[in-house]
Amino acid sequence: MLEKTIMIRFVAVLVSWLVCLSCFGQVTDTTQKEHPVADSLRRGRHHATDSVRGRNRLMNNNIFQFFRNAISRGGGVDTNIKPIIAGHVDSAELASALNTKSESPFISYEGKIIRHIFIRTYGFEQTFADTSKRLQYFGTKLLNQAHRKTRDWVVRNSLFIKERTPLNAFKVADNERLIRSLNFIQDARILVNYLPDDQDSVDLVVVVKDLFSIGGELSSLGIAPTSVRGNISESNFLGMGQKVQGGVIVEQARHPSFGYQLLYSKINMYRFVNVSASYTQINSNLKSGTPDEEAWFLRLERPLYAPYAHLAGGINLGTFESINRYQQPDSLFFKYRYWTHDIWLGWNLGNNRFLSNTSVRDRKFLSFRYFKNHFTEVPYQIAHQFNFRFNDREAVLSQFTFFRQDFYKTNYIYGFGTTEDVPSGYNVALTTGYYRQFGQTDLKRFYSGVDANSYVVTKRGGFIQYFFRSGGYLNQGRLQDASGLIGASYYSPLFLFRRLKVRQYINFSYTRQFNRIGIDALTLNNPFGLRYFSGDSVIGSQRVTLHSETSFFINYKLFGFKFAPFAFGDVSLLTPEHRSFFDRSSLYHGLGAGVRARNENLVFNTIEFRMAWFPRKTEQNQSFKIFLDTGIQFRYRSVYVKAPDVIFLNTDGLNSIY
Repeated sequence: MLEKTIMIRFVAVLVSWLVCLSCFGQVTDTTQKEHPVADSLRRGRHHATDSVRGRNRLMNNNIFQFFRNAISRGGGVDTNIKPIIAGHVDSAELASALNTKSESPFISYEGKIIRHIFIRTYGFEQTFADTSKRLQYFGTKLLNQAHRKTRDWVVRNSLFIKERTPLNAFKVADNERLIRSLNFIQDARILVNYLPDDQDSVDLVVVVKDLFSIGGELSSLGIAPTSVRGNISESNFLGMGQKVQGGVIVEQARHPSFGYQLLYSKINMYRFVNVSASYTQINSNLKSGTPDEEAWFLRLERPLYAPYAHLAGGINLGTFESINRYQQPDSLFFKYRYWTHDIWLGWNLGNNRFLSNTSVRDRKFLSFRYFKNHFTEVPYQIAHQFNFRFNDREAVLSQFTFFRQDFYKTNYIYGFGTTEDVPSGYNVALTTGYYRQFGQTDLKRFYSGVDANSYVVTKRGGFIQYFFRSGGYLNQGRLQDASGLIGASYYSPLFLFRRLKVRQYINFSYTRQFNRIGIDALTLNNPFGLRYFSGDSVIGSQRVTLHSETSFFINYKLFGFKFAPFAFGDVSLLTPEHRSFFDRSSLYHGLGAGVRARNENLVFNTIEFRMAWFPRKTEQNQSFKIFLDTGIQFRYRSVYVKAPDVIFLNTDGLNSIY
């Protein structure tokens, strides 16, 4: 009863929040004007009888009109852009957002000199389909006072294409995708302005549409004891590509009951270097994820922003400490304190070959990493046991990555119609190095691993990813902590109906561990087990999982929010440790349904309400669950390379699996 009461209150607060938000999001097209004839008829009806007025009173009621107008058709994707520029734009070359190669709009202009690059930024209240038409929102002036449109120099600093250089179709497509990936940008296009009087030159117009960048998250709300946790953030503070965020937690069971978090980050601080710094009292701890860890960290990162960029790397410094805020018994609370420093650097090999020959799409990348996690205080429950989360760890790793990734523009994968970029090609990373772990003894081992992915786009518009991960340690000629994961994911083509779009998702994976000593056993509470399953008490050394989900995208909006109901079914077979192939394996499965909602003009993540039923109940997992999650991703996060690391089979931290 308590959980149901909490969920009812949570949903009531969320609905109230959406209604309030919609007061600022109700759309009125100011470009539509009343026809003179209709205007004269309206004036004539002014003298109608009182009975007619009575029948129309309800229809003219402001509240009724508010809710009636709140429902509108969702429309399609914004594929036709009409930038407000002088000159002719070859609109026939504009890319469709439905399974179109990213470089297609620019191929015919290959080799022409880029004369000028113009920046056109548009606010969240404008339609991307026709930027010359402005939609007037109730409360637009108030929202615009709080929101600063992205400054032109922020967009220009994110350009690696240059004026007075030959146009390279792949570079322009990669740059368009990079801008579109910024978390305060809804969509972006780079348009080619053909110059009839100078057939050897072109102008480029970078068209960018903002998200409303002030957002927040209410992650928990309870009544007995009182529990409130959430945050508010500005992802594009002052329009300068910087994020400020403040988070709080208030719980009666917590001592003190109030905790907070502060975060600042800036994209492209200097030459594509991103920086972030944070102090928090509500970080999730290593044992159970309870928000009672105090931490601070500083991160500098330069991603491989394009497949031909020269360098990538990062620095991560931080300290972390668990504090018994919830007054747990000493036997249950894991007290620890540790610090970490982590640095990696990589070079793109032969990147100049691509710039001179665009047909060479295969890339090679070499990187090195050193990191150390040092515990100044270890939970006494661990003692000197090997535990990957609570042991001191130190490593020197190298990685050789070869990849080829082209991209398709598509939609309705994670998002609700906005442009999404899905890779096509392959990515294989080979990692090797020296790994040191402190437990019962000083465990010094040689490590090697492989992370291989193949991305396929079918002729009908489906997307397939094949993945293989494997790694292990060699100690005195003996293989230890070896593991392997193999599987595939599939997104079907988008099935179109009159008022509905449907996409099917299927994921299969098989995981196996050998001679486990110092790493975690296989569990179900992760992307390769059962979704929405909680608790880590169910463990094994062999796991087979099948996910299936069907999503329905409705062609209507409510208060500017689009909705996508979904139904899913998961099944997982887990074999206990020290058993032969599927000996005494246990079958776990889950069924459920829910709905996702998102306003594409807001920086808020996708909101997901779901119900799940697990017929097999465990000690840490209830049979029936209701969730409300506000942190669902709405874009596929694609990276060319990442820092060298060991293979983990209970997590997919970078969301690199479809």
